[in-house]
Amino acid sequence: MTDENERFVQAAIAGEILLLDPAVRAVPDRVLELLDPEFTEIGASGRRWDVESILAVTSGDTVSPKSPVEVSEMSGVVLAPGIVHLTYFADDQGRRARRSSLWRLTETGWRMYFHQGTLVD
Repeated sequence: MTDENERFVQAAIAGEILLLDPAVRAVPDRVLELLDPEFTEIGASGRRWDVESILAVTSGDTVSPKSPVEVSEMSGVVLAPGIVHLTYFADDQGRRARRSSLWRLTETGWRMYFHQGTLVD
């Protein structure tokens, strides 16, 4: 991997880790800095999410304090200039899922464009 590609992957990983932090998720402005305006997610439940629906469940009083998600096996690859694909395993208090995210470089920095989770045993 080239130095530039490694920097791109590390920037996407840093953003992913921030979005998994309950303290970050509870602050709408921080979430908006990390999500692309065209963001979509297919959650582990099968539900489709967008920026507005994510903010509705992560901000304000709707989020109960919880432990950070345990992450392992995180890796990334640059698919094209300014596009990074991340994959990893997440354990959210016993709810285990394989996760996949696409990050793209914008004028304001790296932002998550797409995310999908699939529950595993």
